[in-house]
Amino acid sequence: MPRLQRGLKLGYSYHVTTRCNNREFKLTCHECRHVFLYAIKKALAKFKFKLYALYITILVG
Repeated sequence: MPRLQRGLKLGYSYHVTTRCNNREFKLTCHECRHVFLYAIKKALAKFKFKLYALYITILVG
């Protein structure tokens, strides 16, 4: 069953988080991070929102 649409309001700021499947960290390789950033840029162009900050954790193990 899909989630209900959120009631987003113009002029408000929202804190958005994202995770990979099963809360695992999957952006460990450069190419994966590059694809993720590309998707963010495409969304910015399509939906015309302001992105104030983006933080990608890089785990070193």
